[in-house]
Amino acid sequence: MTMDAHSVISPAILYWGTPVVLITSRNEDGTDNIAPMSSAWWLGHSCMLGLDTTSKTTQNILRTRECVLNLPNDTMSACINALAGATGSNPVSPSKRRRNYKFVKDKWTKSKLSPEPSSIVQPSRIVECPVQMECQLLQVTNLRPDLPDRCGLIVAVEVRVLRTHVSNTLRMDGHENRIDPDRWKPLIMSFQQFYGLKDDKIGPSVLGHIPEEEYRKLTKSDVTRVPGDDDDVLAVTKCRA
Repeated sequence: MTMDAHSVISPAILYWGTPVVLITSRNEDGTDNIAPMSSAWWLGHSCMLGLDTTSKTTQNILRTRECVLNLPNDTMSACINALAGATGSNPVSPSKRRRNYKFVKDKWTKSKLSPEPSSIVQPSRIVECPVQMECQLLQVTNLRPDLPDRCGLIVAVEVRVLRTHVSNTLRMDGHENRIDPDRWKPLIMSFQQFYGLKDDKIGPSVLGHIPEEEYRKLTKSDVTRVPGDDDDVLAVTKCRA
């Protein structure tokens, strides 16, 4: 293998490639806010969100302790672009004003997306998104405590996924609770540009031989019950009925 030469650079952002998420949260007046973001990753039934503290989404999540994480597929870039320069904060924060954001109250009309009720949390789900996860806030961590004048400008928000709704087109044949990764085509953000996944796997994965249900032991407590805990059992029961 030939090794390429490396150079030292200083990127302003480090968006190596993560799925786009449309977060719906509840405003003070009972309406929904919708915000696109891509600093998100999942482990078990927890999700970490990297958010700007001046964002209306962040303020709504901290106040209500709820949100819905809606995942668009790779055909929905126009909807994300419609929201990219919109903010639910009025007045617009100085940082977003410098990036030419404008206040938009009705983001459903702006994005041409459609709401549908959630079953556990208050914010609406987005009909057009093939994956919708109802979430509850767990904890918030200020980033960059090493920089006194920057600490807390962005935060890591941990939310717990209470219930997952998926399009039936994504379900793996023969399994009640599995997603078929060959059918899931997420919209990926990499250095502020949209990308998709290839049509097929690059190659086989050794980890792919581990039954997914083995990981449920990390997410389902034996002593504490939370909403949505029995959705795995309900799915099996409904399938066999």
